[in-house]
Order: sequence, then C-alpha cells, then structure tokens
Amino acid sequence: MNKSIRGRALTGTALALAVSAVLTACGGEDSSPDAGAAGSRTATAVRDPLVATFDGGLYILDGESLKLTETIELPGFNRVNPAGDEDHVVISTDTGFRVLNATEQVLTDIEYEGAKPGHVVRHAGRTVLFTDGTGEVNIFDPAELSSGRKPEGRTYTSAEAHHGVAVELANGELLSTLGTEEKRTGALVLDEHDKEIARDESCPGVHGEAAAKGEAVALGCEDGVLIYKDGSFTKVEAPDDYGRVGNQAGSEASPILLGDYKTDPEAELERPTRISLIDTEKKKLRVVDVGTSYSSRSLARGPHGEALVLGTDGAVHVIDENTGKTEKKIPVVGDWQEPLDWQETRPTLFVRGHTAYVSDPGKKALHAIDLETGEKIASVTLPESSNELSGVVAGH
Repeated sequence: MNKSIRGRALTGTALALAVSAVLTACGGEDSSPDAGAAGSRTATAVRDPLVATFDGGLYILDGESLKLTETIELPGFNRVNPAGDEDHVVISTDTGFRVLNATEQVLTDIEYEGAKPGHVVRHAGRTVLFTDGTGEVNIFDPAELSSGRKPEGRTYTSAEAHHGVAVELANGELLSTLGTEEKRTGALVLDEHDKEIARDESCPGVHGEAAAKGEAVALGCEDGVLIYKDGSFTKVEAPDDYGRVGNQAGSEASPILLGDYKTDPEAELERPTRISLIDTEKKKLRVVDVGTSYSSRSLARGPHGEALVLGTDGAVHVIDENTGKTEKKIPVVGDWQEPLDWQETRPTLFVRGHTAYVSDPGKKALHAIDLETGEKIASVTLPESSNELSGVVAGH
C-alpha cells in the first residue's frame, strides 16, 4: 500500500527532537515537499530506521529497539540499500529504483525507471545507481532527497547494457564497468565532462565495487581485482588461475578491502571458506581461510576497519584486516546453509557504526549486536521471514 505524510523529512537534530512527534496525514492537495507520495495516513518518525524485505513488502524497524513500526506492501523481489542520508533507503523493484523515506515510513514518488535495477554505490557525497537492463547510470546528491522531489543529477549510459556498477570519485571522475549481456571485461573512467581518460579490459567477469582509504577503488574479477587510483588502473592477480572476487566491502579507515573468494568455475553454487584481503597500497591480494562458509550477504566492515564475516556457523567473525587473524567470534544465530537460489532467504549482516544487525529468517528473527562487547542489544520476532536487510546511513 502506498502511503503519504505531510511534512519535510526530519534529519539531524530535528529528528532527535521530533522522534516522538505525530505527523498529520493529508486528505487533499498538499504543497509540502513530500506531497509526491500517494495515499494518506498518520505516522511517527522512526529513529535510525532499518528496512527488511519480505515476500510481498517491507518492514520498517526502529534502529535502537528493533520495534516493528510499519509494514509496506510492495510485490515482487525487492532489494534495499542506504540512499546516503539520514532518512532514505533505495529499493530495487521490478520496475526500477524507488526511494523510501524510512524515517517517515513512506514510499515516495521518486523513481528511476528501468529494467533490472542493480548496484547502488555511495561515495564522496554522491549516490550512483546502475540499471542493468539499460546500462543507464544515475548520480545524485542524496541530501536533495529531503525535498521530496527527484534530485537533479548526472546521467551516463553505457555502450551496452550489462550487469554493471559505477562510482563517482571526489574529483568528479566516473568509473563505470564495461561489458555486454554475455561478457564483462573491465572498466573505463570519464572526467566530469564525460570524456574518457582511462580504460582497462583485463578484468574478466567484472563484478562489484568497493572503495578503500585514499580513494582507491577496486572491482572484482574472475582472476583477481582491478584497482583504480590516482588516474590509473592496476591489475592484482589472484593466486589461482580462477580466483573470483565478486563481492567486496571497503572502509575509509583502512587501505585494505574485504572480498569473497571462489575457485571453482564449474560449481552450481560454490560455498567458499576463504576470503580475500586486498591491499590497495601494496597492490597485493591475500587469501585467508576463516573456517566456515558464508554468502554474498555476509561481508561488512566494522567501525575501525576490521573485516566482518557472518559465517554459516552462525557467528560474526571479527578479522584483523592487516594480519588476517580472527580476533573474535560473536555467536548470533544457529548453523545455516546458503541456498542455491540467490534470491532466497538466508541470515544477512548489516553494520552501522558499532552495531551489527543480523537476520535469522528461519526463526523470523532479527538481532542487534554491540561489536565492541559482543553482547546482544536487542532482538525482535517478525510476522514473516525477512530477506534483505539495510537501513539509513548518513555520510560516506
């Protein structure tokens, strides 16, 4: 059900002061910034909201108590990512990217239409959307979402549509992948006037993106990673002929990226027990066995740059990214196995600040963990099993 509220999104100090205030719904025309959302209701602003998907919709939860505050019906398989401000989350739907005002619990009319909406990247104060079905890239300032209107931003269309990813750097350069529906080969870089200034096609099966300290950006390949920094590309080879890095997690606190690592190109679904640690300064890739398998939704970074892996043993493994040593294991859920279908539910890790949020779809549960102490802060049981998990994240 589409919903609408009156009033401007509450952020920063305003949100803290008004978290318990009731926002009055309107029944007719509304000239306020959020008038673009359909429907009417009364709602209370949610503090630091989380958003979890389920089969048929979205759950919005209070980020501190984990109280379920709102359920929004939204058919189809939906994916969720932080939009880059304190209030919004980007939803990848069947028809394109849609913007949810999670703080005010309303699905807005802001939409980037297109088949197969894919990666959402936040970096250097910009949010970048890549639509796989069209190859279109949309870049905007997430702060402009508070107006309730679609931000004016930069657009770029890839030469051919493919499952890709793009990121805009602080100097306005745009790094975007190269490929077709059948084959992906590498990436190019455009200056702020969309003139090509760099290209590298030595990255077969290019997939995923992460940025490290010093604005080094790495893309995963089937034989290592491709790093772009200071105007040039560097290929870092994997120790295996086929050493695929497809998903990465970066931190501004560390020059080292966390990645997955797979070595069997023939597997229907490889369940790896090794991860990759990519040093973007030394241009080296280290493979570390964590002693448990994991999934693409298992990788995250802690507040100090530590590598976090949610294993199928049910624990969050806290790994020193410099040494590869597991510093501690935080038990959260029971043993689980990654499903063959990537859209099926499985425990998922989302980290914000010093808190790790872990879903347990088998028990319809969600837990909040203090990463410093390893203690469970809060838990909730949801009406249905959740699938993807995300929330608002301000800053980059």
